[in-house]
Amino acid sequence: MQEPGMPADEEARLAELHSLRLLDAPPDPRFDRITELTRRLFQVPIVFISLVDADRQFFTSRQGCEATETSRRISFCGHAILQDDIFIVPDTWHDARFVDNPLVTGDPFIRFYAGFPLSGPTGKHIGTLCIIDRVPRLIDAQQLMNLRDIGHWVETEMQVLLAQESARLLHCEFISTVSHELRTPLTSIRGSLGLMASGAVGEI
Repeated sequence: MQEPGMPADEEARLAELHSLRLLDAPPDPRFDRITELTRRLFQVPIVFISLVDADRQFFTSRQGCEATETSRRISFCGHAILQDDIFIVPDTWHDARFVDNPLVTGDPFIRFYAGFPLSGPTGKHIGTLCIIDRVPRLIDAQQLMNLRDIGHWVETEMQVLLAQESARLLHCEFISTVSHELRTPLTSIRGSLGLMASGAVGEI
């Protein structure tokens, strides 16, 4: 088995991945709709949106498999993020890199893999949209184009989530600032009224 190599920009890549706040997040319906549509379109049993962390791959959306993550060292997606375009393994039994991989010899018994490398906000490859079958397959030009288009759709949804989170944090910061600015003079006024009520400033 050949373990995936490390990207030259691994530190920056991981920082970009973590900035998206998707690792270990609960399932998101928007991503699950995409993976379910992909499963039907390509007629494959397994589809993942996989995020490649330092030593694992986390499935932020999955169809056809109960596992939520696997080790990065045995992952196909670890190989895919090293590519500029879709990474394809037509038949793992005839590929020396994967023939004895635990994901091939055991569950989910991968025979075919195609993974589109997903880019984060600055273009770092943070994971993949991948399709998997338990039988060898070929993929034609139209299917490659479809997988790329759906992959870009996933990237767009990730950007939307990041923008929403940034807006939420900005809103919270604004509310906190306004609350502080209002609280300071109100505290002074309350203190002054207390003094007046206690008679400390004479009869009113």
